[in-house]
Amino acid sequence: MLATQQRELQLKTRVWDRLGKGALQFTELGFGTAPVGGLYRPVSGDEAHATMTRAWDAGVRYFDTAPLYGLGQSETRLNRALAGRSGFIVSSKVGRLLRPTRKGEERDGIGKWFDVPNRKEIFDYSYDGVMRSVEFSLERTGLDRIDLIYAHDLDIFTHGSAEAMQARLDEFMASGYKALVALRDQGVIRGFGAGINEWQPAQWLVERGDFDIFLLAGRYTLLEQEALDSFLPLCLARGVGIVIGGPYNSGVLATGARPGAFYNYNPAPDWVLAKVAKIEAVCAAHKVRLVDAAFQFPLLHPAVVSIIPGGQGVAEVDANVRAASAVIPAALWADLKAQGLMRQDAPTGALA
Repeated sequence: MLATQQRELQLKTRVWDRLGKGALQFTELGFGTAPVGGLYRPVSGDEAHATMTRAWDAGVRYFDTAPLYGLGQSETRLNRALAGRSGFIVSSKVGRLLRPTRKGEERDGIGKWFDVPNRKEIFDYSYDGVMRSVEFSLERTGLDRIDLIYAHDLDIFTHGSAEAMQARLDEFMASGYKALVALRDQGVIRGFGAGINEWQPAQWLVERGDFDIFLLAGRYTLLEQEALDSFLPLCLARGVGIVIGGPYNSGVLATGARPGAFYNYNPAPDWVLAKVAKIEAVCAAHKVRLVDAAFQFPLLHPAVVSIIPGGQGVAEVDANVRAASAVIPAALWADLKAQGLMRQDAPTGALA
């Protein structure tokens, strides 16, 4: 069962129970911990804790982390934020192991991760690599169980070519996938899937395995809906849940079409700026903030259980809460379709 809405918390929630073995209740607004791990700027431990505490106080109960985020630092900071609490969902990721740097060796992520441990990333999608990664994540987070595990970055964006990506996909399905099945069977995790930047390899995985949930970053947004071609219908048919990361396409759907706007972690190209400007004009005509429409749009798809925008500080958490609480008139979606700015088959009706 996907996307059943409740109102028990300040934020709306959605209940997901693919296997009938116990439901998980996601808040529609989740919290991605990459920013508080030191992404793009230094973030102190106290600042990170204050940010996650603000999210908790606002009702957020779904937290996503990964060994990559802050080279282990986001998981240790999540440990502090969740200590003594209950009633939350945590997801982490596998596919990278962290090795301490050797003498004279630079750590990974210089210029991207700030004030983080000196570590090197080692890609490893093998059975043993997955088991070790989950064990390390349990230690860093201090949790007894991690609810969801995503195989991390099985895409061209990360591995550089279709051939390199396919080699990693094959490695994972031949080995690491079996580890996740075993962990799910043993009750160590509640479900698994992949955290991925492209819908095509995600679909390749769904077609070949028994997956529960995917974290799809930036590929089903107010700006991009190609995942409707086949991936999202396949997930809906199989009861596979979707968590949406990057709902603002790295920023342009939050800032609008202005100089310096980012798309896919780079300066937005002209075609993106032109389309976003048109979307923004329709939003303005309906007195709706672009960022609110961008957050709410993916939630209209019945496979989607949560949205996890970034939250590097308290102000960003507050902004995300405001977007999650916004009410969007149905006429906005109709106008976007009428002007050719949204796919005609994009779901925009009320959820059951």
